[in-house]
Amino acid sequence: MRRLILLLCMISLFNSASQAQQLKRPKLVVGVVIDQMRWDYLYRFYDRYDAKGGFKRLINQGFSCDNTLIPYTPTITACGHSSIFTGSVPALNGIVGNNWWDNNEMRTVYCTEDNGVNTVGSNSKEGKMSPKNLLVTTIADELRLATNFRGKTIGVALKDRGSILPAGHSANAAYWFDKTTGTWITSTYYMSELPGWVNDFNSKKLADKYFQEGWKLLYPANTYTQSTADEKTYEETPFGKSFPYDLSKYIGKDYGKLASTPMGNTITAEFAKAAIAAEKLGTDDNTDFLTVSFSSTDYIGHAFGPNSMEAEDGILRLDKDLGSLLDYLDSKVGKGQYTLFLSADHGAAHVPEFLNENKLPGGRVGTGNIIKKMNAELKEKYNLEKIITAGDNYYIYLNHQKLDSAKISAKEVSDWIVNRLLTEPGIDRAFSVDQMNTMPLPAQVRTMINNGYYPSRCGDIQIILKPGYISSSSKAGTTHGLWNPYDAHIPLLWYGWGIKPGKTNAEVKMIDIAPTVAALLHIQMPSGCIGNPIQDIVK
Repeated sequence: MRRLILLLCMISLFNSASQAQQLKRPKLVVGVVIDQMRWDYLYRFYDRYDAKGGFKRLINQGFSCDNTLIPYTPTITACGHSSIFTGSVPALNGIVGNNWWDNNEMRTVYCTEDNGVNTVGSNSKEGKMSPKNLLVTTIADELRLATNFRGKTIGVALKDRGSILPAGHSANAAYWFDKTTGTWITSTYYMSELPGWVNDFNSKKLADKYFQEGWKLLYPANTYTQSTADEKTYEETPFGKSFPYDLSKYIGKDYGKLASTPMGNTITAEFAKAAIAAEKLGTDDNTDFLTVSFSSTDYIGHAFGPNSMEAEDGILRLDKDLGSLLDYLDSKVGKGQYTLFLSADHGAAHVPEFLNENKLPGGRVGTGNIIKKMNAELKEKYNLEKIITAGDNYYIYLNHQKLDSAKISAKEVSDWIVNRLLTEPGIDRAFSVDQMNTMPLPAQVRTMINNGYYPSRCGDIQIILKPGYISSSSKAGTTHGLWNPYDAHIPLLWYGWGIKPGKTNAEVKMIDIAPTVAALLHIQMPSGCIGNPIQDIVK
């Protein structure tokens, strides 16, 4: 009897020791990207954020890396989503823009296009997408590998690229919004038909509901003291000139308009909650990964600019959506049982006319019009049509086939274009890519250009604009894409399992996010990762 008791005690001790040595991981990792969120939004609107919302909770109860920078150009959506989740840069992961010119196919390529797959969930072409153009793994892929594919990965965003690129190659699913139908779809890359829960969600017709409600300011107009007046000539007018916006006319006709309202973020948060519940994310011992990108901030920012009442209202409403998502995660997965990080794919420039109105430097460079003029001038000089094939991502692409056939020196043409570009107001530098490492530039800027250059997907001549200038032929709205802090300084907040509250002003790179997650989970870094774990997070 005594021997039996001793044996049972030894078994119990062994099991306890085994459990104590078991690798600890959160039940769920949630990677949140706010599309076009300048870093200064965190504090510019801090006093306006809801105490029960998302931003104050993440700032005060989580860890903030306040000096997080993008280490490449162009600072564009597809590049940002790819680099956050791969720990890599366009020079390695291949995603050099939302679009790029392909000299072999002589056409523009979209970052997630895939004619080998079909739409699932509608009859449109909006679902002919996959991650095939992404050349490396994401941190979500590495978690799938580490759990022998038992852990699930789901991607969610209005934009296909905001859902597909973060979730990676091995995701169980990525879902995005079909602007032609007002429903959530995917592609045959992931599945042959939508799960029942997605059909149930689509049947609620939330887009119609939001359109019917319209867009009214969340608070009285006189409290929006961080913004300009409601009506400005340098704002686009997709819905009318001023609040409140009647959106009911778009029901059944133009669901793409939803993305330019805060309700685009709301429907994204609601879909993410539905995915957590239906896919049972974070409910077993295999860590799952949910990627969520909130796209509407980008559409609102482009149309109205960072200093508009629309942008402020959009961020304040997003704060409430984030708070609701955090509450849902606490109830479904468990407080302290999930790790969440929040960042942005890029920032945005102030509207140039807003800058000028306040005696600050800035302006617009009509790159497309300049290329048309240069092609006309080059035709007169060399008797060749369209020597310049494209002007994507601050690159000029030359038609080398035509030049070779006509026995015209590409260098001669390139030199002519560079000199011609430098006559344009607003262009700070222009140089051929073979001068990338000899052009007199600060090391940081040169490194960013190098990190964005993937030879077969980039052009022949690089353009850098003067600070405050944007590439735009329009007279309203703004954009992003350059090396400057307004485009490259982004928020980075950590929260939940494994995260101690605090902040740092030490320089951190966007590409450090993925290896930090890898360190927290004790898994391999993505295959093209060149970032480093953030020591303040993992120590």
